[in-house]
Amino acid sequence: MNTQSTITEKLQALRPDHLEVVNESSMHNVPPGSESHFKVTIVSSEFAGKMLVARHRMINQCLAEELSGAVHALALHTMTPDEWFEKAGRSNDSPPCLGGEKP
Repeated sequence: MNTQSTITEKLQALRPDHLEVVNESSMHNVPPGSESHFKVTIVSSEFAGKMLVARHRMINQCLAEELSGAVHALALHTMTPDEWFEKAGRSNDSPPCLGGEKP
């Protein structure tokens, strides 16, 4: 199983109403085919009443193994269903990589 699929599977523990895991590695200075940089947009009622840092900790706990190994960067967009509705079902784009030139 690839890293993107593993992330998707593990985040099912948060019972998401919406989950999108995007491999953004190609936007960074990594070898072709890498799975090291991801953007996660997750909408879950599990986030209700929790501050942003608590939501991110929930994600980090689910993905502890990946974050200690293959995953170098994880852009997180964590919302409740109401927040997702307020944003019209959209999350922010990731900023351009500032870590050096692509090979």
